[in-house]
Amino acid sequence: MTIYEMIRKPIITEKSELLRREFNKYTFEVDKRVNKLEIKNAVEKIFGVTVESVATITSKPKTKRHGMKLYKTPLKKKAIVKLKDGDNIKYFEGV
Repeated sequence: MTIYEMIRKPIITEKSELLRREFNKYTFEVDKRVNKLEIKNAVEKIFGVTVESVATITSKPKTKRHGMKLYKTPLKKKAIVKLKDGDNIKYFEGV
């Protein structure tokens, strides 16, 4: 698995923007099979920053209903990455 397959997409919500501005933490959706060390290395290589810590959150599949049919939402994994003071990811600025 390449580093670009590990980090799927950034998550941009009000809460993630607050974390970014106040605590220099960035939120990404990641592949469910990667661990914290792989996430740290991937973010450092892709964006050229220094990562201090990584926290992961796994959301379990939920049963949903569409009319009479039941289905399950997919399992998702998020990573909240704290960067070293002074580092930032320019793609998030001005969002």
